[in-house]
Order: sequence, then structure tokens, then C-alpha cells
Amino acid sequence: MCPAEGIPGLHQGGGWDLPDRLNMARQCLEQPPEQTAIIDLTGGEGKVVTFAQLGRLADDIALALLDRVRPGDRVGVLLSQSPGCAAAHLAIWKIGAISVPLFKLFKHDALASRVADAGAQLVLTDAEGAALLGDLAVPVRVDQIAPSDDPVPFADTGPEDPAVLIYTSGTTGSPKGALHGHRVLTGHLPGVSISHNHLREGDFLWTPADWAWIGGLFDVLMPGLALGIPVVAARLEKFTPEACADVIARGGVRNVFFPPTALRMLKATDQAIPGLRSVASGGEPLGAEMLEWGKQAFGLTINEFYGQTECNMVVSSCAEDFPVRPGCIGKPVPGHEVAVIDQDGQPTDQEGDVAIRRGSASMLLEYWNRPEATAEKFRGDWLITGDRGMWEGEYLRFVGRDDDVITSAGYRIGPAEIEDCLLTHPAVATVGVVGKPDPLRTEIVKAYVVLKPGATVAERELQDWVKDRLAQYSYPREVAFLEELPMTVTGKVIRKDLKARAVGEVRQ
Repeated sequence: MCPAEGIPGLHQGGGWDLPDRLNMARQCLEQPPEQTAIIDLTGGEGKVVTFAQLGRLADDIALALLDRVRPGDRVGVLLSQSPGCAAAHLAIWKIGAISVPLFKLFKHDALASRVADAGAQLVLTDAEGAALLGDLAVPVRVDQIAPSDDPVPFADTGPEDPAVLIYTSGTTGSPKGALHGHRVLTGHLPGVSISHNHLREGDFLWTPADWAWIGGLFDVLMPGLALGIPVVAARLEKFTPEACADVIARGGVRNVFFPPTALRMLKATDQAIPGLRSVASGGEPLGAEMLEWGKQAFGLTINEFYGQTECNMVVSSCAEDFPVRPGCIGKPVPGHEVAVIDQDGQPTDQEGDVAIRRGSASMLLEYWNRPEATAEKFRGDWLITGDRGMWEGEYLRFVGRDDDVITSAGYRIGPAEIEDCLLTHPAVATVGVVGKPDPLRTEIVKAYVVLKPGATVAERELQDWVKDRLAQYSYPREVAFLEELPMTVTGKVIRKDLKARAVGEVRQ
């Protein structure tokens, strides 16, 4: 694996070298005061926010919380990409409380369930967020906090002290709160740097992903601050290729984390974006044709990375250091021991469960108030991701989520590769693939397809498209055309909903 020299907290001999006292706010704010922290595009033209200004804003918010919040209390953050959002999290960590990222696109029930489960009495927000909250919690408007010159000391926290409670996107059940300690940021630094071909002076980071999710907050924003790499803040009311290209141009962006959904939207319109030094992607695997398109659109190789809310940035590609292998998501990131294990918890060279050994700095402390779920997440010393994979030498190949893998006529088929193949067809906008119960084959591959506006295509053409590119046994024996697919708020296809639909079709 590529080296990660100079990454704080990473022991050069392997493993982690965490200090006894660690506070994420200090990690992020202890940079030269006049150095650029954030390029704020939320008001139109770019505004430079220095570390001194960001630290002052964090102190103002912290002062407003001091009389109402004790160490360990949960405080919600319902803000879009902005300096205020960054400062809100930093202020909460600075006083030893626990931040709870919340998403502006949540409806009432989604907000209510997270606020109630976390026990968050206060939520840092703005006018829009206050209206969304209603009476769910007490809103504290960050834009109405009076400025002050009083400094706020950093709480005396350690790496295991709770700092942030991030709720999963709920693709495989109700959202659970993953509680992370102050070490979680350190755990992200090697993988974030590696996925961008080693972050360096002159880089500028951005992601269209909201900072309410681990992908925005800990794959971009906080690592950028901790490593002294300027981060661009831009709120896109709706992601479009044109708006994306505009942000990159106006913000001088050099390094982007694109969720796969964003890449697919760019590809659908053939949007080329020159001038980038790195593009990273994670959340769902990309395939060979998407990677090839990336070379044409960006003039570089997209680096895939792997992780989840519970333990993130543990595997990554790094085109600068080794060839990217299509279908594989990279090699283990230094500091994280990744394995494919069998049911007995033993490493295997066959297909098995992707697992991370305890001790990873980015690993959750526990599921909030769910001791049974926490225990079920582990098999001995291994955190079980719920994904299936296998090794190809040093590379990890992603097969699919454990409950997504299709068993057909004795073959085990991962849906991601089929989805990627269908997405390369010029008529296809997006697609979800699941197993449909079948008395002869156990399951058959079924594809649910959304076509591009105005496009038409026959089922047989899509079946042949896959047959000509993948294994003969993995083509979709049935194709259904839908207006839209069930998606999480982070843009992932909810396969369990498609699976339920397929099962219902059999019962009709």
C-alpha cells in the first residue's frame, strides 16, 4: 500500500500512535491563523475564511452553549455546507459535548426519530432549520449569536471520549446512531489523503455531499481542516452537472469527492471537468467502464475508497502509487487491518465477510443505546461490515452487501457489477439489481431500470448488453422499467425495497 508519511497519529511501523489527550476541535483549529480554512461560495462570490476567523466563530458559538450544555450532552447541527456548520461542530467538540449531524432534506419524522433517539435538547441551526424543527428541540440560531472576544478553552478530552453521533442512512433497517470518539478524525486522515493521491500544498477540497453525512463531514471537511487543506463550502439546492462545474471553477477546486450518484449524473450528460488533480469516490463500487469514462472526463483515474459510518476510510485506491484495478476498491489503508473472514471469524482467501480488526481509529465506540446491536456488529475481534468481498492479491474486490448477493443456479452474483454495466448503456439513467425468488434457480437476476428522458430500449437489448460484457449467467432474466427508484437521502439505491417488490411479484 502507498505510504502515508506525515499523517498525524499514524505510526510509521503500522497501527496508531494516539496521544492521551485529544480534542478534534484543537486538531482542526491549530493551523496558522491567517491560513485559509474555508472558501465560502454560499453567498455567491468566494469569501476566504481564515483559521483565525473560523476559530473566533467557533468560540462565539461555544460561549452561547456553555451555560446550557454539559460535557457528554448531545447537540444537533442542522446546517448546510457553510462556515457556520463547520464552526458549530468545532464549538460542540471544544466544550466536550457530542455533535449530532442532521440533514436539511429530512422530513419531520426523520428529524424527530434522530433528535429523540439522541436526546438532543438543543440544535444549532438557521431560520430554515428552525422551521423544519418545529417543537422537536430548542433551536439556537448561529446567525443570531452575538460576537465576543472571549476565548474558550479546549475541553480536556481523550481519544476514546465521545465526540460525534452520526446516524446511518438506514439502507438495511432503521437508522442507528454510530457514536465516535475524538480519535475518529485521526482515523480518517490517511485514507482521505491517499484517495486524493496524497493531499499537498496547493490542493482545494470540495464535495457535493452534505456535511450531515460522514462522507461530507469526515471524508472532506474535517480532514481538510486538520491537514491545512482549504475546503470549499457551496450549497447546491439541486445537484446538476452545470452547477457542479460552476462550483469547481469558482472555488478553484483541485480535489473532489464525488458520490457514485453524482458521477453517474455527470456521465449521463457527458460533463467534462478539466483542471482537477484528484477525484475520489466511495459508497458504491464503480466498474471498468465508469473508470474509463472518468479518464476522458477528468483526465485522471478515479480513486475508489471503502468504509461505512461505523468504520470509514479503511480501503482505498491510489492511482499515483499503484495501478487501479477495475472491480476492486483498492488496498487496505495504513493503520487499518482489513480481512475477509468466514463464519468462524477466520481469514479466508475465498469469498467471505469484509471485516476490520478492533483498534482502527475510525471505528465506532458503540451504537447509541443499542448494546445488542453493538455486540452483533462484531465477530470476535472483527467488526463485520455486512459486505461480502474477496482478495485478488493485495486488492479487495467488493462482491455486494451480504443481503444483496444473488444466488442463482449455484452462482453467487453481486448486483453492483451488473448495475455498472447497465449504466454504460446510452439509454439508462439509473438502475437497481436484485434477486427475485425462482423455483428453479433459487433466484434470478432482475433489473429495475430508469431510462433517460426521451430514451427507449427493449428488454432484450439490455439483456444482451450485459451478456456481451459480463458472465453469461449474470445477465438480468427480467427487466422492469420504472419512473424512479427508491433512494436514500445520500443517493444510494435502497435494494431492500426493490427486493420486497420482486418478492411481491412472485406472490401475485
